[in-house]
Amino acid sequence: MGVLAKIAGIVLAISLMTFIIFFGRLPIFRRTPIAWLYSFFVVRVPSAVLAVDKRLTGGRCSTSLRRFGSFMMNDKHPTVVIFFLVLLVGSEYMAVPSAWPFLSGMQRFSVVTLCTLPYVFLYLATYSDPGTVSTGSLKYHMSLYPYDYALFHPGARCYTCRMLKPPRSKHCPICKRCIGRLDHHCIFINNCVGVGNHHWFLLLLLSTALLTTYGGLTGIQILGGRVVERYPTWSLLPWRAYEGVGSNSTLAGTLLAAAASRRMKFDTWLMYLSWGMKNFVHLGSVSLLGILISPLVWGLLAFNLWNIWTGQTTNESLKWSDWKYDMDDGLVYRRRMSHERRPAVMAAISEAGVTDILACSTRWPAEAEYVLVRSEDGNPPARDRQDLPGVGEWERVWKLRDVENLYDLGFLNNLRDIFIPNYQFNTTGLPPAERRGRPRRRVLGK
Repeated sequence: MGVLAKIAGIVLAISLMTFIIFFGRLPIFRRTPIAWLYSFFVVRVPSAVLAVDKRLTGGRCSTSLRRFGSFMMNDKHPTVVIFFLVLLVGSEYMAVPSAWPFLSGMQRFSVVTLCTLPYVFLYLATYSDPGTVSTGSLKYHMSLYPYDYALFHPGARCYTCRMLKPPRSKHCPICKRCIGRLDHHCIFINNCVGVGNHHWFLLLLLSTALLTTYGGLTGIQILGGRVVERYPTWSLLPWRAYEGVGSNSTLAGTLLAAAASRRMKFDTWLMYLSWGMKNFVHLGSVSLLGILISPLVWGLLAFNLWNIWTGQTTNESLKWSDWKYDMDDGLVYRRRMSHERRPAVMAAISEAGVTDILACSTRWPAEAEYVLVRSEDGNPPARDRQDLPGVGEWERVWKLRDVENLYDLGFLNNLRDIFIPNYQFNTTGLPPAERRGRPRRRVLGK
């Protein structure tokens, strides 16, 4: 049991640390234990180590570690992808040959399929263009989404690429390029997740989650069957295991013997399971790894599906978090958008080389109804300012739920936008006011 507990503890610790480091800074986890642990491990512990290193070595050790960490996290290299492949190939090499003789025909087909799909989607997510914004593709990216006048404003430029920034795009400092609808840079695929490969990334998460779950459960089921052959009154479910009248008795596996026996103690149940893990160590260790790591993979998939449900990217969720804190301080104002006064938009479209303005504005069935601005001193901007779009009086905004999310068209339409490249929303025959649609309000807590 000692070995089993150590394996489970190590896998759980690695999974928890991975989740905390990569997702602890997201707005959804603020003011939670996850955010505190992220601050502890990423800020406080390194600061303490740095202080000790300055006393002992004058900071030489921490400087080397900082360079190594910067290389791992901020440079484009396949180290993590290679680690992921080694883990995947090694686990399958250890588990599949051991489990194959005990699998049915349908199970063998499922194992082959589930073992193949992650490699396919990993290749597609890694080597597909995530949506690089270049001089030649600027016109295309400008036609995908309208500016929402909250997170993205017309006329904004990328100072690194020295190009106009299309709506929902962002410059990736690791890939050294602007990406259309950038979600985040993923070190597990050594690539950005953007408009060009977001669907492949989601399918990679889904196929990996199915593989770890199915492989883990199937492996434990096979392992349990081998333990039952040796100890007939044992069961994978502890409350269904009985002491029996003797492990070698033919009556021990019968209902009569089970009914007449005492329920098996948990320590005894674990001892029999340890026997199975010891005698089928490859199958048992990989199955345990699959079961313990599955919640992490499903959690990553659920987080991405939540973003799709709410019509935002990871990058946009961080931007909205900044808006929320400004709203709490009373620094955010809005007023109704004037669709007749959009000189900045027209200038941006013209610079992108789009000659057909209607073709640029009809793909997305919604346009910004309000313009959102920050105030440095807490007072609203002047009503007659010519550099700010919109008409009418400025209204203070206190809550995110009172702000529209232009890019949320409902879960199914959000999925279509991701999985169907350049999806043309059906707006034919609708009057202009209805063609713009009614943007859904932001969900409370985003």
